[in-house]
Amino acid sequence: MPTHGPGHLGRFDYLGLHRYSLTFYCHARQRLFVRDCVVELALLQIRRAAVTEQFAILAYCFMPDHLHLLTEATTEQSDGLRFITRAKQLSGFHYKQRYKTQPWQRYGYEHVLSEILEYTSG
Repeated sequence: MPTHGPGHLGRFDYLGLHRYSLTFYCHARQRLFVRDCVVELALLQIRRAAVTEQFAILAYCFMPDHLHLLTEATTEQSDGLRFITRAKQLSGFHYKQRYKTQPWQRYGYEHVLSEILEYTSG
């Protein structure tokens, strides 16, 4: 279920056991992620948001001007929008404290990959 451009999915509530492919773009497509210390700062805060919002980070790929994340909710109460917001807020706050500029543009791309189903043998 991809977005048709930057923004959130209009008819999807983001609650529950879902996997997401997320892309966060740097503000004005600046090449911010070319140094390890910048990647480490952002990743630390994104992982912090994942723990708080009950998400697992399955994979990530920092490119010079954007970030790809593959995430998975870990509970029925996990809220994808809250995770996205918290990840960008925490990483953005700490980046701005250190480098005095905003790292993220407002919207990115979100794709819901699947709902995680639990199977029981019977």
